[in-house]
Amino acid sequence: MCGIVGALAHRDVSSILLEGLYRLEYRGYDSAGIALIEDHNLARFRALGKVKELEAKLPAEPPGHIGIAHTRWATHGEPSESNAHPHFSNDRIAIVHNGIIENYRGIRERLQQAGYEFSSETDTEVVAHLIDSYYKDDLFAAVKQAVDELEGAFALGIIATADPRTLVACRRGNPLVVGLGIKENFVASDVSALLPVTNRFVYLEEGDYVVLNNNEYQIYNAKGEAKEPDIFVSEVNSDAANKGEYRHYMQKEIHEQGQAVAECLEGRISDQSVLDNVFGFDAGEIFARVENIQIIACGTSYFAGMVAKYWIEALLDLPCQVEVASEFRYRKSVVPANTLFVTLSQSGETADTLSALRSLTSDNYCGSLSICNAPESSLVRESDLVLMTRAGPEIGVASTKAFSTQLVSLLLLVVTLGRQQQRLDQKTQSAIMAELISLPVQIDTLLKLESQIESIAEDFVDKQHALFLGRGEHFPIAMEGALKLKEISYIHAEAYPAGELKHGPLALVDAEMPVVVVAPNDDLLSKLHSNMQEVKARGGKLYVFAHRGAQLETDADDVLIEMDCDTDYVTPILSVIPLQVLSYHVAVLRGTDVDQPRNLAKSVTVE
Repeated sequence: MCGIVGALAHRDVSSILLEGLYRLEYRGYDSAGIALIEDHNLARFRALGKVKELEAKLPAEPPGHIGIAHTRWATHGEPSESNAHPHFSNDRIAIVHNGIIENYRGIRERLQQAGYEFSSETDTEVVAHLIDSYYKDDLFAAVKQAVDELEGAFALGIIATADPRTLVACRRGNPLVVGLGIKENFVASDVSALLPVTNRFVYLEEGDYVVLNNNEYQIYNAKGEAKEPDIFVSEVNSDAANKGEYRHYMQKEIHEQGQAVAECLEGRISDQSVLDNVFGFDAGEIFARVENIQIIACGTSYFAGMVAKYWIEALLDLPCQVEVASEFRYRKSVVPANTLFVTLSQSGETADTLSALRSLTSDNYCGSLSICNAPESSLVRESDLVLMTRAGPEIGVASTKAFSTQLVSLLLLVVTLGRQQQRLDQKTQSAIMAELISLPVQIDTLLKLESQIESIAEDFVDKQHALFLGRGEHFPIAMEGALKLKEISYIHAEAYPAGELKHGPLALVDAEMPVVVVAPNDDLLSKLHSNMQEVKARGGKLYVFAHRGAQLETDADDVLIEMDCDTDYVTPILSVIPLQVLSYHVAVLRGTDVDQPRNLAKSVTVE
């Protein structure tokens, strides 16, 4: 969960590397560093904290036409300057690393016996010394020999003083992209880091290596055989990741949700149904066989999958299982016949989700589908079917528009399966389409509640705990609301099905614990109302987000936020919007780092 940038050019590359780090800071921000080669000498600058701390340490004109840089999210070794990347070996090899080396201890002991001294607690320094131990006059050969010994998931970037016009990089499990310029070339963990200098990219595939110099590049597969890659031209504007008029990326991304949903739907639906081949040309054949659905995801994406389970089973009468990827991949599961394996991921590189996909062995799977926001990501390339969410760049660590577009995509899947298997009548399909078409406008309407929600956020500032309640398909929405609050405000928040109150959570309710209730106008409203009375009887204060038509008995102690929406199918998508806004403003008032909350990173590319 770190960010890598590397560059070779006829100009100074320090500014390119620094800008790349700023654009990758969402991937990790406990320390940062840059290594440059000039006149066959390595220069290194490292700092604890965010990239701005590193920038303050750089000289006015740091030298170097080749360099590597890194922003870290600590795994091995505490955040410190000595543990920050890049790491050196004998002042002739420099390396940056994203991922985890699982067998580093044994290699470290061997290298120590050979006389290598270690100055950090990291697994990365082991790789630097291992490459150095094999290095003669061919950097690529030394890197490959070292990598062949490594176990784990990682991406590496390496430079050497003896060969100051060459940069070698590789990936195994963790993402890496090559940027192609005019007489200059680059590598990075993410396209966004390189958009200011190029829009032409090569995505390294699993096990690939790349050897770069200014004028050319060569890709090799895991066996060391040269290969010809495809070049991808990005249409993303380098300014797409700017905050614009908003105070934080998260606020901007909350407000972009109407447009993001419109982009997700563009060219995919008609007034009546979802258009053909939206999920791929083989989708019809695969969907016709589906008898069961298995959804795998992590974090926010897992909650999207939980909402989809309610949709799939209620509307399609198909069994659906939803599981956290890190649990699924380490247990023996029973796979019913003709199961569609669905993965959800914003980055397409989520380590546990990707590993779960790669672990499939049963013949009972009829196909795999990835719902993702990152084209050319590993998850997209390795799945049979794909639906891109088109959410656009999401920089804030706490996901907002990626979540809402995942829900839209999952509802498109429901309609497509329902149509192809004749499980949805035309009236229901048309009703869902009408709600999806109106969804962007409804989202923008809900965002007009922001000032009202901002005022109630003040009630949460001095609280240490909060409880979120929902029923049915709004239970996972309550879970998502609780996650957002804990992620960015550091308030301990938990979510429960409202009917579970009497089975434990009521013991926590008192005047110091705000209770947030998601109250759509549905068949469970009367049950939910009874649960609210249970809270009030214990002295708890209610914050109720109620949809139009929801008849609720409230008194002066309750806070009621009336949401102008009246829908049947897209209700969960609308319900999450005010919860995102609430979390955002609570975090702002508490003075936390909204976009980069402590201990977290955007793209979880390690276990």
